[in-house]
Amino acid sequence: MLFPGAVSYTGFVSTPLTPLPQESYAGYEGGPPEPPPAAAFNPDSPPWGVGMALGLWTASLALMIFVPAVAIIPYIVIGYGGQDMQRALATIDQDPNALLISIAATLPAHLITLALVWAVVTRFGRRPFWRTIGWGWPPRFGFWACAGAALALLGASYLVASLLGTKETPFDQMLKSSPNALFATAFLATVTAPLVEELVYRGVLYPAFRRAGVLWAVIVVTFLFAVIHVPQYYNSPGTVGAIVLLSGALTLVRAKTGSVLPCFVIHLIFNGLQVIGLLANHFYGKTPEPPAATGLIQTLLPHAALFFR
Repeated sequence: MLFPGAVSYTGFVSTPLTPLPQESYAGYEGGPPEPPPAAAFNPDSPPWGVGMALGLWTASLALMIFVPAVAIIPYIVIGYGGQDMQRALATIDQDPNALLISIAATLPAHLITLALVWAVVTRFGRRPFWRTIGWGWPPRFGFWACAGAALALLGASYLVASLLGTKETPFDQMLKSSPNALFATAFLATVTAPLVEELVYRGVLYPAFRRAGVLWAVIVVTFLFAVIHVPQYYNSPGTVGAIVLLSGALTLVRAKTGSVLPCFVIHLIFNGLQVIGLLANHFYGKTPEPPAATGLIQTLLPHAALFFR
């Protein structure tokens, strides 16, 4: 189901301009002139530039680092107040309560990021959001095509992770820290993360760089999505490979369809299938865990553990 205000994207979408009052044309020979052509919204030629897009990306990254860090300060002060602060910081990443707080703090970071995306795309309400960003079903690429693409992408990601190899990372340890951490991550992975990431990367960044060429835009967006994960997952090449594959495939879908909606649906199904497997394994303990599952699971919510070292 489309979000409120979404339209099926078939190319340029126009909104007629409101003509001036008749009295504004007093003295004009031949009567009032013809109204100007309707304003066109082309998602591949956005009204923002590369500088604005990179500024939004930098702000989203800063939010994912600092909002959880600020949220956890009161817990450190209260829970570790009597200890040496350096010792407290050295052990905080093993504290299940601290990990849960950091995960929960991802939600306000996502909401603030969405507000920033809205401000950039609409110029604080002066432009329609969904039409400007290109949100709608393109021709011949509906829900079932997205579902098939998500399944193929999940299989390809598993293959890449298996070939390159994976190791346990801080994100895996975070998921294992408590059931609440797992549930909170599952919520974010299927409610806010796909929307935020697609609007930032495929909605704002891709069209800004597309002016330099489609191939250049695909490479840059894929790189920006992957580079923020490398410091965290450098010891797990299979995970990094799966993240690069995910970003590259979604950006190619954006380039092919001219719309962000299919990217969001593919991303949502991709995450949702993994969440189902995680929850089934947690509740029933009968779901077989493939060798590369540890690495692949980090694609659920790539930014959540960004500040862990």
